[in-house]
This record gives sequence, C-alpha cells and structure tokens, in this order.
Amino acid sequence: MTTRTLTTESATSAELSHLVDHHEVVDAVLRYTRALDLADADLMTSALTPDATVDLTPATAKIGLEFPVLTPRETVVGALVGAVGPLDTSHSVTNPRSEITGDTAVLTCYAQAMHFLPGQGPDPVQTRHALMMNRYTARLVRDGATWRIQHLSIDSAWFEGDPTVLVSQV
Repeated sequence: MTTRTLTTESATSAELSHLVDHHEVVDAVLRYTRALDLADADLMTSALTPDATVDLTPATAKIGLEFPVLTPRETVVGALVGAVGPLDTSHSVTNPRSEITGDTAVLTCYAQAMHFLPGQGPDPVQTRHALMMNRYTARLVRDGATWRIQHLSIDSAWFEGDPTVLVSQV
C-alpha cells in the first residue's frame, strides 16, 4: 500500500473538495448529537433533511425498549429533543468513515453517549445512568452548500446502566 502526504501545494482540487465534503458530512452528525445534548431544535433541524428518518430500533430493541422509527424531520426533532433534551447528556462521536459520491454520502461512526436524569449529571453520588456505545450509519445528501442526514440508523455495540433513563421524559 502506498501512502501520499497531501499538502496544499500537492493536493488536487478534487482531493481538497473530497476533504471538505468529508468534514461537512461529519459536521452534520456532530450537529445532530450536539442538538441532543443542548436540546436545540434549530440545530437538529439544520442536520436533517425535511424527509429525514431516524431509526433507533436496532439499539433500543437490544435493551428492551420499544421506540418507533421517526420520520419526517418535524417528528424526529420533536420526539428526540423532547425525550433526550431534558436529560443531562453528552455525546462523543469517533471513528468517522465516509463514502462520498457526488451529492450523496454514507457515513459510519461510533457515538458514545452518557445519560443522567435531569439535573443529576453533575452530582457525584448519582449512579443511575444509561451509557451507550452506538454504531451510526447515516445516509446524507448535499442541500446546496450544506450536508444533511436523510436516514440515520443507530445500533448498539454495548450498553451499561438503566435503560429507563432514556425514556424517563417521554
């Protein structure tokens, strides 16, 4: 396998464009997860297409929860900002890999998320939590200059804690 170091002098326009697209595709998922942590409906809306679908069922079924597939964007935003937004949460996204073809992309990554009941996250004596390591598979489309998630499937790699924390605000 040959590796090539890209510099601004050696990179072609196509290579630079691909790097920018990869960054923007990852940013769409970061906007989505940040919106969960901040209960920010506008930020989540910016990450999703109007016909977006978020399918949490592969993850939630593994921990004994029933959660419907969410679509379109208004339903996704309302349900997730309402259910996760009040919780004390933090999402960390790692290992992003993208396949970009024109104005469509597929991104896979991990998202580790810690969830505490509202107001309990900073309390060091609280042990009731839901810690998840999820595998995200996102199909995205370019909408003008912005990449947006059209379909997001979330599957659980592992889980620790109390699953009912996740639905305590529903």
